[in-house]
Amino acid sequence: MIESIRIVGVASYGQEVQALDGLTKFNFIYGANGCGKTTISRVIDNPTRYPSCHVGWKSGVPLQAMVYNRDFVARNFGPSAELKGIFTLGEKNVENVAKIAALKQESGSCSGRISSLRETLEGLDGLGGKRKELADLEAWFQETCWAQKKKHDSAFALAFQGVRNNAENFKVRVLQEHAGNSAALVSLADLQEKAKTIFGPSPMLEPRVVLPSFDALLSHESNPILSKRVLGREDVDIAAMIKALGNSDWVRQGRAYFDEATGVCPFCQQATEASFAASLEAYFDETFLDDSRAIDELAKTYAAAADHLLAQLSEILNAPSRFLDAETLKTEVALLASRIALNRQHLADKQREPSQLIALEPLADALGAISQALALANEQIESHNATVANLGKEKQQLASQVWKHIVAIELAPALQDYSTKKRGLVGAITALNGKIEAAEADRRQVEKEIAELERATTSIQPTIDAINTLLASFGFHGFSLAKADSGTAYVLRRPDGMDAKETLSEGERTFVTFLYFYHLLKGSDSESGVTTDRIVVFDDPVSSLDSDILFIVSSLIKALFDEVRQGTGHIKQVFVLTHNVYFHKEVSFNARRTDRNAMRSEETFWVVRKSHHSSRVEAHTSNPIVTSYEMLWAEVRRADRSNLSIQNTLRRILENYFKILGGTDTDDICNLFEGREKVICRSLFSWVNDGSHFAHDDLYVAVDDAMVESYLNIFKAIFVKSGHLAHYKMMMREAYSDDSEIAAKTQEQQADAQGAVHA
Repeated sequence: MIESIRIVGVASYGQEVQALDGLTKFNFIYGANGCGKTTISRVIDNPTRYPSCHVGWKSGVPLQAMVYNRDFVARNFGPSAELKGIFTLGEKNVENVAKIAALKQESGSCSGRISSLRETLEGLDGLGGKRKELADLEAWFQETCWAQKKKHDSAFALAFQGVRNNAENFKVRVLQEHAGNSAALVSLADLQEKAKTIFGPSPMLEPRVVLPSFDALLSHESNPILSKRVLGREDVDIAAMIKALGNSDWVRQGRAYFDEATGVCPFCQQATEASFAASLEAYFDETFLDDSRAIDELAKTYAAAADHLLAQLSEILNAPSRFLDAETLKTEVALLASRIALNRQHLADKQREPSQLIALEPLADALGAISQALALANEQIESHNATVANLGKEKQQLASQVWKHIVAIELAPALQDYSTKKRGLVGAITALNGKIEAAEADRRQVEKEIAELERATTSIQPTIDAINTLLASFGFHGFSLAKADSGTAYVLRRPDGMDAKETLSEGERTFVTFLYFYHLLKGSDSESGVTTDRIVVFDDPVSSLDSDILFIVSSLIKALFDEVRQGTGHIKQVFVLTHNVYFHKEVSFNARRTDRNAMRSEETFWVVRKSHHSSRVEAHTSNPIVTSYEMLWAEVRRADRSNLSIQNTLRRILENYFKILGGTDTDDICNLFEGREKVICRSLFSWVNDGSHFAHDDLYVAVDDAMVESYLNIFKAIFVKSGHLAHYKMMMREAYSDDSEIAAKTQEQQADAQGAVHA
């Protein structure tokens, strides 16, 4: 069964989707000619021709759509003189018919299994089930992945290149990287730091930091003069005293003052012997002087080396490389400078007191720390320069490391959850599809067996007999249906045997086409497919028919409604589209309605309108078509009807139904009665005509309730005698009372009525 239809962008329909939702067993669509009704029937007939439109089937299982519209008429009443034969099941081969019925039940069981499996697979509306669970899982995982992209997009934009603007593509890339990324796992902080260079603006080569030489400064620490006591000669007469006092340095310093005092001791102010000056000169001999000069030279060269090294380090710190830990280096240089200052003091002390033993503060640890800081900077510079020289490869490697971090660290729990759930859902979907395919294969096999039995059982003759019987009963005696020479088709023959197809009137052509379609619903135009489940569409089946045929066609269609309700046939759903108000009212009448126009659960009502060159479909919660003819009958049904207006009401009903719609003469109606009833019938027509032309006669002649009731009974009898009781019942609805003895019940009133007419 069709549950919904979407019409858009085809024929007179614009780009706004027109939806027919909640479709049920019986669907009535009213609209004027040219408003877009046939487009709906064409979409149902062949949805593939209209890709912008959609027909939604229950459980996603389409049934055979049999559509009566002008396309059907053109196909079957084209140039060929023959009509395809309609094959129906014969009644003689009871065994085969029983087998077909059993196989149909088996086919229905297969269809039930398929529907149940499809419901599990995709839900009742085709948008749920396991497929929906899988779609929801994919959407959740996509959103989870996309959140990581947003989180790192600013830092790792180049790593995400190609998938930055599409969440689904990003999710697919995550799955690919999860399956095949073998890059090293790097911390997020390191990745971000590397990205500044590799993913940032194109980097430049960086100069290496020049490493100063520390050898000269370090070599002074082992100078032997530092560990030598520099003293005078010991064989001089004053040497013993100087040695005993240990004041060699004091004497050396005072000697300068002695030389200036010209023979007077600078300490005691006494004159000295000439030999004393010679003794001093001999004590501080050339060896002493050489050692003293060595001490002075050491102090000088040490200071120069230290100043040069500190100047180099200061230059490095004044313009540090971005790869250098400048703060660490500054600390180490400060430590070095303090030790150098201390060593300078030691050397100055040695210069003052050459006889002292001194040791310079070791600089190796401070210089080692400085050397390490500079070497580390150069390593990073070399790495950077290698990256610059091979930037493309470095970008690729960093991108792989970024993806590795995302899939192995940040998305690891989500990937595990996603993979587990998807594996289960895909397995379930695969299993369901397999079961559906197996059930469909079983159904195809059963339908194949049904088709074989149908070929052995079907015949086109029953349809010939049925259609000819209907044609004759409805007064079509000028042509009939006959079997063509091929034995599998029909031809239309005149009583003289001539072909009648090209000479049919429009009404005859329309009616015989409808009867052909109507019987096609009960069979198939091939030897198989007779018992296939189907839905039926009637698109303006009475466009060219008179009122008599209108009611016949509506009765035949309503008989199909009963089959659908009872589930006794193969028709599961019916659509009726029409522009004819009277036909719409006839075919949509349902005696089960508690309210005259209220919609029942088994039916839907729609109106198609065309405005501004665009068709629109409107849903209605009740039958939207109320005619003036219907309103006349509503007046008859009222218990508190006006005795004045009822005269005109009865006239208009009889004129509409028997004259305007049916083209029937009032004399023909009256001739259906005999004796006294005929007189009363003629009186009724005279009375209603009088009532129509002299609507205010009751101002002068009273019309009592008994008289009105009498003529209402005769009014009913007219429909009974003319064979239109069904129409009377339909229009009277709950006001109808079953009274087969109308004449007997009105016998007492007829004399008064007749007297009133003569008066």
